[in-house]
Amino acid sequence: MTKKQKKVLLRILAAGVLLAAAVLLPVEGLWRLPIFLIPYFIIGWDILWKSARNIVHGQVFDENFLMSIATIGALVLGEYAEAVGVMLFYQVGELFQSYAVGTSRRSIAQLMDIRPDSARAEREGRWVTVDPDEVAVDEIIEVRPGEKIPLDGIVLEGASAVDTAALTGESVPREVGVGGEVLSGCVNLSGVLRLRVTKPFGQSTVAKILDLVENASAKKAKTEQFITRFARYYTPAVVFGALALAIIPSLVTGAWTVWVSRALMFLVISCPCALVISVPLSFFGGIGGASTRGILVKGGNYLELLAKTEIAVFDKTGTLTRGAFRVTEVCPAEGVSREELLELAALAEQNSNHPIAVSLRDACCARSEGRSLSEVSEIAGHGVTVNLDGQTLAVGNRKLMALRGLEAEDGDGVGTVVHAALDSRYLGRILISDGVKPTAAAAVRDLKARGVRTVMLTGDSRAVGEAVGAQLGLDEVHAQLLPGDKVDRVEKLLARKKPGGVLVFVGDGVNDAPVLSRADVGIAMGALGSDAAIEAADIVLMDDDPAKLTLAMDIARKCLRIVRQNIVFALGVKGLLLILGALGYASMWAAVFADVGVAVIAILNAVRMLKID
Repeated sequence: MTKKQKKVLLRILAAGVLLAAAVLLPVEGLWRLPIFLIPYFIIGWDILWKSARNIVHGQVFDENFLMSIATIGALVLGEYAEAVGVMLFYQVGELFQSYAVGTSRRSIAQLMDIRPDSARAEREGRWVTVDPDEVAVDEIIEVRPGEKIPLDGIVLEGASAVDTAALTGESVPREVGVGGEVLSGCVNLSGVLRLRVTKPFGQSTVAKILDLVENASAKKAKTEQFITRFARYYTPAVVFGALALAIIPSLVTGAWTVWVSRALMFLVISCPCALVISVPLSFFGGIGGASTRGILVKGGNYLELLAKTEIAVFDKTGTLTRGAFRVTEVCPAEGVSREELLELAALAEQNSNHPIAVSLRDACCARSEGRSLSEVSEIAGHGVTVNLDGQTLAVGNRKLMALRGLEAEDGDGVGTVVHAALDSRYLGRILISDGVKPTAAAAVRDLKARGVRTVMLTGDSRAVGEAVGAQLGLDEVHAQLLPGDKVDRVEKLLARKKPGGVLVFVGDGVNDAPVLSRADVGIAMGALGSDAAIEAADIVLMDDDPAKLTLAMDIARKCLRIVRQNIVFALGVKGLLLILGALGYASMWAAVFADVGVAVIAILNAVRMLKID
């Protein structure tokens, strides 16, 4: 509890004791007024001051004005205890609201407490502690066990387990070693790591995450915008309604005391703070709860849209598949061993950085010592040839084999086929493919169970795209697409969706950025995704797990359910009590419940969003 909240609590206790004493004192007539004014001003001076200050600034119709005019009117009518009681319970409700909102903000702040305080950089042969903002790209930093990794980097020395929970929501540590990439905001658990910084702090993962969370509340959902507009027109409407209730029946019946009292109760009941506080708090809680599971939402408006998802469109490589090519099948020709075929193919590709070449080298530790390699020649769209110990080694596709006068078949496997030949002798073929992510099939299945149509757009070959689509059970597959083609295809899908439906696109590459921007909701893979994709996206999945999409949808739908519950509950209770109050069947204490009680219940309901199952 903050100092300000403690002061309010002391005022509540003091006013409560003085109110009880005033009720018990055997004093009659006007002498009772100054006795009750003491607890009234102790508990209500700030409400009266805010009301007067807002009136001076032209902001008349707010809850402070409603409470001030209602309680002052009660004092005028001689309802001293009720006037103090209304202000007292209103302050109790405000304290509870303040505590609930503060608790939710602190929960999110603790969960996102990933900003590093300092970095240990190597300068002039010694380690110095500096602010992360002062470390430049390519500088060397050291991270010891138990410390937060301050900047994104590549491991130069050391091996360790890294806790990524703050970024991805995953509790299982990730092992890293020399050459591995680490992200800022993670915690080094075991060994000492020396890293080469790859990004300045302002562009690092931790800085982007903090920026996303801090600015998320700036983008309001339509429901939040509606409540803001609603309160703007609702408050003056009820004030003039209360004025009419006080004057018109009084002119007819002459019972001014009765109808003015009812009008004052009408004002207390009508206070809209339950909606004004609980609805934004629900979206804020949804954003915070999602962040604890590695899902960063850039605004409440995207949560609201995500709950209405009708079509989910996926990129393939790096989104539904791992994005890391590997050798999945080796078919040597007769008289050639599996190891020999792999070694020769890896030798031919040893100087290439192409993903296919990397996967070949990873599958076989090829050694070039004692072997004469020369005349390396790359043939665009075909492959590579190299002179190996006086013989021509050719590694590439069927077109390259045809140029060498050799027949080769790609087989039935799905992926990229690499053939190898030594002079005029065919050595065999190697299948290299990109494996499907373990959770991709479950993600597609769960989406379809929620009534969402699933589509995949890929620049890969039709055979590969259709094979992956069939394996995952996708509704549609569109292959051999350039970035512009993907945008065109999304435009057609947008035209097909129902009114009010939402199209979500999930991607990770630079070429996905235009589609992420065009979709109703763009979702980027945050761990391995490109900076351009993350920047263009509205939601970021920090652990690249496609199954998190359905979790994000469930969070969004739960958030909207809670918002609707609060709106229906608050308006329903207030509407009923407004009618009862106008007819004289509701007391001032019922009015207090309609204001404070409804607000407290709505806020408790909204805080449920911080707990994500």
